[in-house]
Amino acid sequence: MAILEIKKAGDPVLKKVCEPVGHIDKALRKMLDDMAETMKKADGVGLAAPQVGKPIRAVVIDAGEGLHELINPEITFKEGTVKDTEGCLSVPEYYGEVQRFARVKVKFLNRWGKKQHLTAEGLLARCIQHELDHLEGKLFIDVAENLRLREENSK
Repeated sequence: MAILEIKKAGDPVLKKVCEPVGHIDKALRKMLDDMAETMKKADGVGLAAPQVGKPIRAVVIDAGEGLHELINPEITFKEGTVKDTEGCLSVPEYYGEVQRFARVKVKFLNRWGKKQHLTAEGLLARCIQHELDHLEGKLFIDVAENLRLREENSK
C-alpha cells in the first residue's frame, strides 16, 4: 500500500463534481486500500477520492466501527438534525460547526461491485455526509459556522 498526497483547499480537484465509477477493477481496489492507509496515517476518519486527486465517486470511512468503502454512494433517507464540530484533512487545523442529518441511509457498491445499504447515525452519519459533500465539490468550510483555527500549544 502507498500513502497518497492529500490535496488541500484551493486545489481545483476539490471543487469538481465527481464522476460515477463505471468499472470496478484491481486498480480501483488498490486505490481504496491506499486511501484507507492514507486516512489512518493522517489520523482521519474519512477520505474521499477527490482528496487524493481522483474526481470519482468513492470514499473510505472508519468512524470507529471498522472500515467502510463506498463506491457511487447515494443517500436515500435522512432524518433529524444535529450540529457538531467538524474538521477535514484537506483543510488542516481548521474546525467549525456544521449542521447535518442525525440519521441517514446510504446505498452504494462495495469493492466487488455488490449493491449495499447502510443505516448510520452519530459520527458515522456525519462522516458519510461530509465525505459525500466532497463528491459534490463542497468542503466543510463552505457550510461551517464559527470557523476557527485550532489553538496551538504555546508551552
